[in-house]
Amino acid sequence: MRRLTVELGQRSYPIVIGQDLLSRTDELRAALPHATKPRAVIISNTVVAPLYLPTLQASLATVGVDSTVVVLNDGEQYKNSESLNAIYDAMLAARCDRGTTIIALGGGVVGDLAGFAAATYQRGLAFIQIPTTLLSQVDSSVGGKTGINHPRGKNMIGAFWQPKLVLADTSVLQSLSAREYASGLAEVIKYGLIRDLPFFEWLELNLDALMRREAEPLAYAIERSCLNKAEVVAGDELEVAKEGGRALLNLGHTFGHAIETGMGYGKWLHGEAVAAGTMMSAELSRRLGWLEESELVRIRTVYQRAGLPVTGPRLGATRYLELMSHDKKVVNGQLRLVLLDQIGRAVTYSDAKTSDLISAIEASCEH
Repeated sequence: MRRLTVELGQRSYPIVIGQDLLSRTDELRAALPHATKPRAVIISNTVVAPLYLPTLQASLATVGVDSTVVVLNDGEQYKNSESLNAIYDAMLAARCDRGTTIIALGGGVVGDLAGFAAATYQRGLAFIQIPTTLLSQVDSSVGGKTGINHPRGKNMIGAFWQPKLVLADTSVLQSLSAREYASGLAEVIKYGLIRDLPFFEWLELNLDALMRREAEPLAYAIERSCLNKAEVVAGDELEVAKEGGRALLNLGHTFGHAIETGMGYGKWLHGEAVAAGTMMSAELSRRLGWLEESELVRIRTVYQRAGLPVTGPRLGATRYLELMSHDKKVVNGQLRLVLLDQIGRAVTYSDAKTSDLISAIEASCEH
């Protein structure tokens, strides 16, 4: 079992990584309020609940926790206000109070919805993340970003709300489809690209083992990814740094969110869109004279080996720019992009010319 901490003063919390953690009660009990009869609301979806909900409920019952269950439809297209209201309705019907803990059992969609419900129900409840996809274990479960999508833009409505615990059970990753697993690898690769060259080089050497889902390399990749994110979040929790900071975690996301919104939520998985979006960012970086062609090839090769797309859909450059103009990274009317000045070092950049953006998008789309 591997353990690290997101250092946020009084809001600090542990990330625990290991096998068969769902059946362990010690970490869960330590994160729950010390009450005579603790209550929890487990939020899951139609895919994850049949697989892992009984184990989690049994673990909670062992430590005397009474649990209510909310099972949502599966998919990015359901990360919306209707699903959020379904959570509120169930909690109100169960007469949940401020002593209730919300537990997210699922991937990024479940975690974002559950976290936003925790941030807003009676102005804030305790929250535990139990991510069940690789993407959510290395990215969305860590850092406290919660929210829902709007038809005009992804993640446009939300709040920062830190969990009390992130419990990453690596055993559950064996049930992921090849496509879902690859989607998570996109975020793993991101950490090497933005700030950890040795990790990127390790990925180049060990990607085949990761594709086979070998336990030890997988646990190391999750731990290294979480460590990188924890360090960034600790330094810029609310993403307010004018240069660098937490914004660097958004490499490829501005282009990627345009793909997800433009294609319709759920058509492209988040990691797939981030991989294609990162190639657009890398292409723009090359056109600015920052990346060498050989570095572009290295990045493209790693994504291809991971089974991820390296070109975006042909939405048209005008449509990309329109969608990107609604992105959260637009500040005072300026689009703030995350680019690479070398592999292992990302920078924020707000001076991209429209002509360069169009060229980078067109060069990085399907032909």
